[in-house]
Amino acid sequence: MTRFIEGQERQQITLMPECLDDFIADDNAVRVIDAFVGELDLASLGFEGAAPAATGRPSYHPGILLRLYIYGYLNRVQSSRRLERECQRNVELMWLTGRLAPDFKTIADFRRNNGAGIGNVCRRFVALCRDLKLFSQTLVAVDGSKFKAVNTRDKNFTAAKIQKRQQQIEESIQRYLAALDTADRTQPAELEAKTSRLSEKIEQLRKQMRVLDKVKEQLASQPDGQLSMTDPDARSMATSGRGSGIVGYNVQVAVDAKHHLIVAHEVTNVGHDRTSLSPIAQAAREAMGKKRLQAVADRGYYSAMQIKDCADHGVAAILPKPTTSNAKAEGRFDRSDFIYIARDDEYQCPAGERAIYRFTGEQDGLQVRRYWSSACPQCPLKAQCTPSQNRRITRWEHEAVLEAAQRRLDRMPDAMMVRRRTVEHVFGTFKAWFGHTHFLTRRLPNVSTEMNLTVLAYNLKSVLSILGFAKMMAAFENVGA
Repeated sequence: MTRFIEGQERQQITLMPECLDDFIADDNAVRVIDAFVGELDLASLGFEGAAPAATGRPSYHPGILLRLYIYGYLNRVQSSRRLERECQRNVELMWLTGRLAPDFKTIADFRRNNGAGIGNVCRRFVALCRDLKLFSQTLVAVDGSKFKAVNTRDKNFTAAKIQKRQQQIEESIQRYLAALDTADRTQPAELEAKTSRLSEKIEQLRKQMRVLDKVKEQLASQPDGQLSMTDPDARSMATSGRGSGIVGYNVQVAVDAKHHLIVAHEVTNVGHDRTSLSPIAQAAREAMGKKRLQAVADRGYYSAMQIKDCADHGVAAILPKPTTSNAKAEGRFDRSDFIYIARDDEYQCPAGERAIYRFTGEQDGLQVRRYWSSACPQCPLKAQCTPSQNRRITRWEHEAVLEAAQRRLDRMPDAMMVRRRTVEHVFGTFKAWFGHTHFLTRRLPNVSTEMNLTVLAYNLKSVLSILGFAKMMAAFENVGA
């Protein structure tokens, strides 16, 4: 093997044993993990076992297992079994854990039993980012994305799915019965074998039918009309692809527009975003320590009550209003063509007439005022306005809040571009880290713990890139203070 770079002999014995610390570079990320966890008061954060018991077998310190999980999620090793193997062969983890190698059950139990503590650590890191003045802007982007749960589509049931499946089974049974009749009439040589095979298939299908009947009874007790057998909290949700969907969870995040750090997040099992704008925006405002905050979101978050609630709590929402009327598509005037005259509490229509206030009623739980003009029947533009006798206009009692949101959007024409480049990269990174399988645990609290670890790893990696190793290590000295 001359003229090649040669390694050491495997059987070579060294006089002075090599130090494990020599294998870890001075600016290695594991030193950042070790320093961060070392400065935390784990007992006050809610971790079990932070104070050792006086009797019994000694346990692992929660700091060791927390270091292990942060390293795992930072390096795309989320499985407890894979972490167990890495502890036995990964030099960085040997350094980080002091050559300890917990078994997978101990590792998994730590994540399941310390969800509250892990969530507090995630929030503590966001507070550290705030203290380091990394949230200098008062603008966040809000978005949600669907992540797969440990539950296949075949193990998720709705009334429509059960009905469709039972119909398919009935058709299959009839087809096999017809095949049995044909076999009886023709009497082929292999009649006995074929009859036995078809009878077995019919019995299997009838067994499936009985199972579906039991599932239908369980489904009747579900408030939202869904039943997931593997992960009871997972729900079937539509995705952006036409006609596609997954069984999983909806993850909501608010991302700072300057450094793209995640300031707030939440895992829900609601398949839409219409009720999520105000909670996640308020959580972001509190985490950033701001009195006023602007939140950019897409049209999927548009809800009058959510926008009003944001305004009441110091959050200015910026989002487009979805088009729900077919008037423009059919060549008629839509709501935007009518101008509201605030001093007179009237609307001016495209023909120059005034639609005056008539009465107040309730619509979808909202108090709305109704306006129309008596000149509509004789109006020369009526064909371009409405097929009804009068063009009626409704105005919510807090419509001014929605108009203010529209004005903010008009003043920020690149708002949707800012939202995309701020928040969508975060979800792309998460799904690249997770791979084909997203969440590994079951039930909403455990899934939320997984997302807390993912967000903590993402923010830690981002801050390390922003500040550099030396500044970040210096910042950790005050974490536990």
